[in-house]
Amino acid sequence: MNSQATVSVVILSSNSVFLDATHLGEDSLTTQKKIWALVKQCKESNAFIDIVPAMNSLTVYLLNTEELSKWQTTLVSWWDEVDAQQHQGAHHKILTHYGGEYGPDLDFVADAHALSPKQVIELHSGAHYQVLFLGFQPGFVYLHGLTAQLHTPRRATPRTHVAKGSVAIGADQTGIYPADSPGGWHIIGHTDFTLFNCHANPPSVIQPGDTLQFVCLESAS
Repeated sequence: MNSQATVSVVILSSNSVFLDATHLGEDSLTTQKKIWALVKQCKESNAFIDIVPAMNSLTVYLLNTEELSKWQTTLVSWWDEVDAQQHQGAHHKILTHYGGEYGPDLDFVADAHALSPKQVIELHSGAHYQVLFLGFQPGFVYLHGLTAQLHTPRRATPRTHVAKGSVAIGADQTGIYPADSPGGWHIIGHTDFTLFNCHANPPSVIQPGDTLQFVCLESAS
């Protein structure tokens, strides 16, 4: 088998196995879609306590710790057979207030790219984003799809407090803060959409493999 064509799967701990696809030469989004499809297959097996997808990788925690070697082999086989288009996520529309008190860094982002605030809003809300994985905070979504025109280095000095629901840009990513926290991304808007509820099942409303778009609630000058 061509070592560049498949994944590396290793035993990570006494009850977990780690699948690494970061070294594959194919498009990273295609690889990520296979991760999501594999997650679905793992869930259907009812063999795991937890299944944790990350960027081009996956960690599974086994119910039966005597099956580590079995799953180390099985995950490789499943990966070689899984269809990247098998997983179809939900689509979310994120109603967003841009600029002003809601987006104090909108003008900075516009100036950095020789754009008007309205153009920034149009570019940001005109894209369809793919949810790659969750991290940083419970419910925080890492998104693929921010136009290169809006890629903006993170703030030189992070804020000690960023409000829940802040819509922000950091480097080549955009995202939504699911809870109050420190943060170094540029805040361009705000949404009342609740990303995480510990009492819900699942607690994260948006899941890896979902898609979303930001919907502007008002125009900007």
